[in-house]
Amino acid sequence: MTPDRAPRHPHVAGLLLAAGGGRRLGGRPKALLRHDGALLVERAARALWEAGCARVHVVLGAAAEEVRAQAELRGCVLVDNPGWDEGMGSSLRAGLGSLAGTDARGALVSLVDQPGIGAEAYARVLDAFTGETSLVSAAYGGRRNHPVLLGAVHWAGVAAAARGDQGAREYLRRHSAEVRLVECGDVAEPYDIDTGADLGRLRPGGAH
Repeated sequence: MTPDRAPRHPHVAGLLLAAGGGRRLGGRPKALLRHDGALLVERAARALWEAGCARVHVVLGAAAEEVRAQAELRGCVLVDNPGWDEGMGSSLRAGLGSLAGTDARGALVSLVDQPGIGAEAYARVLDAFTGETSLVSAAYGGRRNHPVLLGAVHWAGVAAAARGDQGAREYLRRHSAEVRLVECGDVAEPYDIDTGADLGRLRPGGAH
């Protein structure tokens, strides 16, 4: 799955949070939902590669073994989060922790349940990376949403604030004056697949 071209930014890793158990979907792990012939986890990981990330770490939790067996994630670093049921914050902490000791100086964080966001939006946010102090977020009509890019200087603070399902939200709120917004509303839709009603947005068939 790794691209055959040089990354846009050799020191920015893609960090895909794909550990959720889909509690409001009747316990169907979101990573294993299918859209246009591919699993959501495959689509999101591929988009991060296509956007130009130097490496892609995928945080797994619910049904991790099934995801490993069914998903084509060649080239990705698979990170297990045994505390996935504590919420997205635990997955963000696990993912940032997995980047320790690598040459990554930034993390482009994406969520597996947002299939309306693809490589073009990821690339726009990635291109706003200027160094370890970068703090960047996609915006849709001026409103902050995913993906977000966290320079390494911010990782410890983000991890400390990431609790429950908050992820990086509280840290970004505290540091809102430092966040650079990159408008992506013309190329992506930041809807979530959270409930049974949202499943209508998924198209199971089609080609990868």
